[in-house]
Amino acid sequence: MTQPEIKTLQAIVERNQVWPVMAAKYGVTNPLPPWKTSLDGMCDALDKSVCEADVPSFKERRDEEDELSATRYSNLPYPENQLVALAHSLVARGIIDEEELQARLAAIRARLEA
Repeated sequence: MTQPEIKTLQAIVERNQVWPVMAAKYGVTNPLPPWKTSLDGMCDALDKSVCEADVPSFKERRDEEDELSATRYSNLPYPENQLVALAHSLVARGIIDEEELQARLAAIRARLEA
């Protein structure tokens, strides 16, 4: 499957604001980012989803994650590559559009910087 470029996600990759860098900057010793449990929960919910949307099955989601993590998002460490690959799949399938993704990211950044 040819994956489209999603500019919002490409900007995240280019910013290199990954957990190991941020944890070191703020002196955090936990090897996993605090959002990892939310990511796992989202993946579990998608795996059990029954709806009209083009939600990927477990196998499709994992295959897309593996493909994107090995190619487009290979510069990101785990679990950032898993998170960005999931967002990519959801945008590519039209489950969330890029403008909504940008708005949600901006809202999160505003809360973090408040």
